[in-house]
Amino acid sequence: MNKDTDKVELMNHNITINERQNLLISGITKIDSFDNEEFLLETSAGPLGVKGKDLEIIKLDTYEGTIMIKGIIDGLTYLDSGKTKKENSMITRLFK
Repeated sequence: MNKDTDKVELMNHNITINERQNLLISGITKIDSFDNEEFLLETSAGPLGVKGKDLEIIKLDTYEGTIMIKGIIDGLTYLDSGKTKKENSMITRLFK
């Protein structure tokens, strides 16, 4: 495979939740941190936070960029860091 094909494969990002206990995420580029209550992941669609209870990694495929998490899923949040930078710069401009 060439490098261009590999990049296209990583751009696919999907989330599948089964019975609020099994979570499959594709398009993972990096795992920032994780514990039994929270996962912070970098995806091709942006940073993603997963919150829950008794969370654990069941399967991790770094070649395909997929992760399977088991536990009680309480929430998923895309963490858009660009938004906070814009808000900060706007506030900074107002108070100059």
